[in-house]
Amino acid sequence: MQAKDRNPPDGGYGWVVVVSAFVVMGLTAAVLKTFGLFFVEIQQHFDELASTTSWITSVTIAIFHLGAPVASSLCVRYTHRAVVITGGLLAFSGMALGFLGLNIVWMYATTGFLQGLGISFSWTPAISIVSHYFSKKRALANAIASAGECAFAFTFGPFFQWLISQYGWKGALLIIGGIQLNICVCGVLMRPLANSCLLEARRSETETPLGNSASRTDMEEKSPITQRTFNWMLMRRPEFVLYAIFGILAAMSFFVPPLFLVPLSYSLGIDESWTASLLSILAMVDFAGRLLCGWYANLHMTKTVHLLTMTITLISTSLMLLPLANSYLSLAIFTGFYGFFFGTTVAVHITVLADVVGMPDFDSALGLFMLIRSTGGFVGPPLAGLIVDMAGDYRASFYMAAATLVLSTGFLVTLGQLQQRKERGSRSKTKPEKSALPYPSLHLLKLQNRRYREHDVVV
Repeated sequence: MQAKDRNPPDGGYGWVVVVSAFVVMGLTAAVLKTFGLFFVEIQQHFDELASTTSWITSVTIAIFHLGAPVASSLCVRYTHRAVVITGGLLAFSGMALGFLGLNIVWMYATTGFLQGLGISFSWTPAISIVSHYFSKKRALANAIASAGECAFAFTFGPFFQWLISQYGWKGALLIIGGIQLNICVCGVLMRPLANSCLLEARRSETETPLGNSASRTDMEEKSPITQRTFNWMLMRRPEFVLYAIFGILAAMSFFVPPLFLVPLSYSLGIDESWTASLLSILAMVDFAGRLLCGWYANLHMTKTVHLLTMTITLISTSLMLLPLANSYLSLAIFTGFYGFFFGTTVAVHITVLADVVGMPDFDSALGLFMLIRSTGGFVGPPLAGLIVDMAGDYRASFYMAAATLVLSTGFLVTLGQLQQRKERGSRSKTKPEKSALPYPSLHLLKLQNRRYREHDVVV
C-alpha cells in the first residue's frame, strides 16, 4: 500500500486512526489499571506474600516503560501499523500463557513481561501516529484517544469481576487475552503516512544515485520525521531534559493514588460496595477531564506548557485535600477532583512533548521520555508503601504524591520561561529587519540637508 500525503490531514481518515487508538488505549492501559482485581486470586492460588505477588504488576509497568524506546525505534524503521499488530499478539500471548498458571515466576514472565511488552508495543505507536495525523487539532485528537483508557476502565471493573466469578482467574485471563487480539484489528486500520514510516525514505534512496549525497541530505531535511532509529542527542536539549525530569517526578506520583485509594477507604470504615464505586467515579471524571481539556487546548488560547503547569498544580492540591476526607461523600468529592485534573494532565502532556522537541524527533523523543519516566513509575509505589509502613497511615502516601508533583511544577515553570526567552530572542532578531524599512529614507534626507548646508558655506 502506498503511503499517503506528507502533510498532516488534520481530519479525514485521521479520525479513524483516533478511534483505533481509543480502543488500543482501552485494551492496554485500562487492562493494566484494573489488573489489581486478580491480585487476591493469584496470591491465594500460589499462597504467596502480597509483596511477592505485587511484582507481577511492577514488572508489567517497568516493561511497559522500558519497551517504549524499542517500540519507537521500530516505528521509524518499519511502520506504526506493524508495531501495533506485534503488540497485540504479544499482549494476547502474555494472557494466554498466564492461563496455564504454572507458578509465580511463570506469571512474572507471562502476565508480567510479555503483557508489559505487548502494552508498550501497542500504546506507544498508537499515541504516536495520532500526533502525526494531526497538527492544529493535535491536543483534541490526543485527548480523545487517551480517553479510551477511562471509558474501558469504567466497564472493565465489573466485567472482570464477573469473568473471575464465572470462569475463575485463569479462564478470565484467557478471555481477556482473546479480547486484546482486537488490538491487531486496530493496528490494521492505522494506515501509514508518508512522513511516519521509513518505506518512503528507502524508495528515495534507491531512486537517488549513489554519489548524490546532497539530494539524500535534502530529502532528510524536508521530511517531517528524522530518519534515525533513536536520537540520544535529545539529551543535549535543555527543554527536553527539563521535561524528562518533570516526567520522572510526575510518574512517582501518578501510580500512587489508584493503588492506595481502596486501602484508604477501608481504613475509614467504608463498605466494600461503596469503595468499588470510587474507581468508577475516578474513571468517569478522568474521561470528562481529558475531553474538556483537549477541547480547550485545541482553541490555542493558552500555551500547552502553561496549561499543563496549571493542571499539575491543581492535582497536587487535590491530593493534599484527599487525605482530609473522613466519610464516603467527602472522599468521593476529593477523588472526583483528583480524577478530573489527572485527566486534563494526560490530555496535554504528550502534546507538550511534541511542542518541546518538534515532530521531526517526536517518535524518538516519546520512546526516550518513556524510558526516563520509567524510573519514577518503578520507584514511586514502593517508596509510597515504605512511607505508609513508617507512618502507619495510608494518608501519608497521598502527601508524598502531592509533594513530588509540587516539585515537578518547578521544572515546568523553568521550561516555560526558557521557551519564552527563546521566543523573545527570535522576535528581537527579526524586529530590526522589519523596523529598518522606513528609516533609510529619513537618513538620506538628513544627509542631503547636511550636504546642502556645507555647499552654502563653501559658496
